[in-house]
Amino acid sequence: MTDSELDTQVTTVKKSGWLERMVGIEIYRMLRGLVTNPLSITGLVLMAFFLFIALAAPILAPPRPGGDPYQIPRDGYSSVPEPPGTEWNSRQPPLPFWWKPIVGTDQWIHLMGTASGQWDIYYGVVWGTRTALRVGVSITVITAIIGITLGSISAYYGGVVDMVIMRVVDIFLAFPNLLAAMTLSAVLTPSLGKGIYPAMIALAAFGWMGYSRLIRSDILSVREREYVLSAHVIGARDSRILLRHILPNAIFPTMVVASMRFGDYVLAFAGLSFLGIGAEVGYADWGQLLSFARAWITNLTTYWHIVVFPGIALVLFVLSWNLVGDALRDILDPRLRGSR
Repeated sequence: MTDSELDTQVTTVKKSGWLERMVGIEIYRMLRGLVTNPLSITGLVLMAFFLFIALAAPILAPPRPGGDPYQIPRDGYSSVPEPPGTEWNSRQPPLPFWWKPIVGTDQWIHLMGTASGQWDIYYGVVWGTRTALRVGVSITVITAIIGITLGSISAYYGGVVDMVIMRVVDIFLAFPNLLAAMTLSAVLTPSLGKGIYPAMIALAAFGWMGYSRLIRSDILSVREREYVLSAHVIGARDSRILLRHILPNAIFPTMVVASMRFGDYVLAFAGLSFLGIGAEVGYADWGQLLSFARAWITNLTTYWHIVVFPGIALVLFVLSWNLVGDALRDILDPRLRGSR
């Protein structure tokens, strides 16, 4: 089906008022565009790669039996990083079944070297993929739900409700995002304990305002259309009008923003971990691995591996979501459809 045929079908559906079919066509257009756009294909391939790493983490880097799989194993306490290929000295983790046929030895080696404190970088990069996905999915879902809910209520009811909610949004926007998250994370840590949850809650608490404003502006436009007014006339409940008739036509721009913010949340969490506010020391997180390199920044020509491996993982992960988000924007923006 060509784009012109799709546009003709969308016009026919709009005239007939079949809202569910129209939404289905938009979803079809989005999926079709994702698998034909070179940018989105590159992003989807990178996403699939990281998803495979996350799912296969227990096979790629088996944890010690009975231990926390997210705790990076360490090979001593020396502050001097070891280069890739260094043999394991202390009690090594269990070898995976594929190790000897590929590497040719029964001895663990540090495939990506060790960081300061002898933390194994390979293990941290592999299990850090799971941490990135947990953080990204959790924060994106929480912020999107909060923002869409408040923005929808604000736009639909208007008046005093709209004014109060938008003033709350303005108050939250007045705080510097990362600085506010750092402060709240530090406040929550004594009560919730050291770990990833204080930082996740802090980032979610100051990350929903963009969704709220975006969905509000879209709903203000959609709620004046004929099918919404017809639903009011026949006596449909507000919740049904909002969920069945308004949100399906206003949600797509918010989906684009959510896909692009996914990588931002992972990057912000890595920044908190780098500053010592996110994940606890030794937790499998890319920002945590990068924090181990702070004392060796002046010697990166020798100890390049302590930055390159976790840094590349973080950059490619964020890039994959940004590529898909850019492609979604091009697909769903009517002004850009004719230029593709």
